[in-house]
Formats: sequence, structure tokens, C-alpha cells
Amino acid sequence: MSADERKPSRGLGRGLSALLGEGEEADAIRADTANAKRSSSSRDGVQILPVELVQPNPDQPRKTFTEADLAELTESIATKGLLQPILVRPMGGETERYQIVAGERRWRAAQRAQLHEVPCLVRELTDRETLEIAIVENVQRADLNPVEEARAFRQLVETFGHTQEDVAKAVGKSRAHVANTLRLLAMPKAVLAHLEAGTLTAGHARAIATAPNPEALAEQIIRDGLSVRAAEALARNASGQAPERKSASSGSQPKDADTRALEADLSSRLGLAVEIKAKGEQGELRVRFSSLEQLDDVCRRLSQTGSGAY
Repeated sequence: MSADERKPSRGLGRGLSALLGEGEEADAIRADTANAKRSSSSRDGVQILPVELVQPNPDQPRKTFTEADLAELTESIATKGLLQPILVRPMGGETERYQIVAGERRWRAAQRAQLHEVPCLVRELTDRETLEIAIVENVQRADLNPVEEARAFRQLVETFGHTQEDVAKAVGKSRAHVANTLRLLAMPKAVLAHLEAGTLTAGHARAIATAPNPEALAEQIIRDGLSVRAAEALARNASGQAPERKSASSGSQPKDADTRALEADLSSRLGLAVEIKAKGEQGELRVRFSSLEQLDDVCRRLSQTGSGAY
């Protein structure tokens, strides 16, 4: 990997729009797409390229393309054309070819719709920038299944040295979401297969993650069509834990795995006991302190948010 590829990506912390161009530029690109007929030697703006000169990226984080989604997109492209350009980078070499950075699903559907040319946004990108953009684009579009998303996060952390906070900012998710998603990779292969197939949700998987036999519990959840709440109760029974009970005084409901994980994450970051009480989309966040020194420390930490400490 070259020195250029090792340097930090300039726009990762601001998400995909910062990597591809902000608001007005992106809008102009989309507006020009229908009439774009640029020279193939141009490296700026939208070019209309022969579909056979465009090829997929073998390191693309998304591996699964469902037939229903492709069929729907193919029908739309056949009727209205490909309205959003595909992001590509020139491959170099004697033969002019381009590698897809973002938009492989659109490229596949365009071929099914028998388009001979596709609008492309050409950018000179390093291997590092290519992978980062592909991950961010797929996650922001919710195109990845939970396992693909977890593996993409792991690539950003392990390959490029990003912290979980960096990843969270790049994809527009909470740090707790990134941490919880990464934990899915510790699940047995059989459970990961269910997640990839869509027969088990990430919430179900997290509910049974610490149970003695998650594979068997996953099969039971799928067979009986259990909710996440029921899966958590099943996991507690399998672990020999007492069931959570509703508090008569507060009326609070048992907390799900994500809420408990978020409490633990905030508690670790603040150094104090944290409690989240949620009801629907509303709730309370309580932070307990036992001295004014602890309160002062929390205020100091919160005041550092803008400096990149969090």
C-alpha cells in the first residue's frame, strides 16, 4: 500500500456526501446526467460509458443481491432510465476500464434492462478511499445485511485503524450501534448464516449472544416465530437467570439488549452509573453521581465533545 493510501481519508468523518461532493455539486451532477455526453478522457463530471467497460469491485462489502430487489430496479431502469450515475474509478493500464466504487446494484440492473451505456461519475481514488466509500454508501443506504455491515465496520477498524467513534460518524450511526454490530461477529457460524439469510434479525442475535447454546435458540426462535422480547426471555431461561419483572412502582418494562448495551457504553465513557428509561421514542437518561467532584468531571468531559475527545 502506498503512502498516499495510508494517509487519513479527508472526508470520512463527514459521511458519503463529503467524500463525493456536497449538496449543490451532487444535485448538479444528477440534473446533468440525462444529457451528459462527455469525452471519455474527462475525469470530472458525468460520463456516459459503455457498460462492458465497467466492472465490479471484488472487495465490495455487499455480497448479497436479492432477486426481488434487482427485478424491481430493472423494471424502473427499463422505464425511466438510470437516473443516478454510478461512481467509478479508472483502472489504468493499456485497456480503458473502470471499477465500480458505489452502484453495483444499479450496474447489474442496467445490464438486465439491456442498456448499452451507463452514466458514471469518474473519480481518481486510492484503494483505501474506494473501500471506505463503498462501505459508507452501502451502510447509509441500508443495503447490507447485519453480517455484511459488521464485516464492513471491522474492515474500517482493522485495515485503516479507525476507532469505533470514527466509524459511527462516517456512517451516521451511534457508537453503540457500531459496537453492538461488531459483537455479532462473535456468534457461531450457524447463527451468522441465519442473519445473512434474513431469517434472524440482529436484535434476535444480540438477545441470545451470551446464552449457552445460541445455535439451538436461533432455530427455536425461527421455528416459533418469536419476538425479540420473547427471545430475550428464552435466553435468560437457557442461562438459568431469573426472569425480569415489571416494576409495580415505576411501571417500567424490561430493557432490551440494545438499551442495556448503550447504558454500559455510556457508563464506561462517563465513569458513572447511567440509566436509560424509554417509553416508545421518548424517555429519560439518568446519570448518578455521589460527589460534586464527579459532577464536575462529567461537565468537563461533555465540554470536550467539540474537540474530538468523543
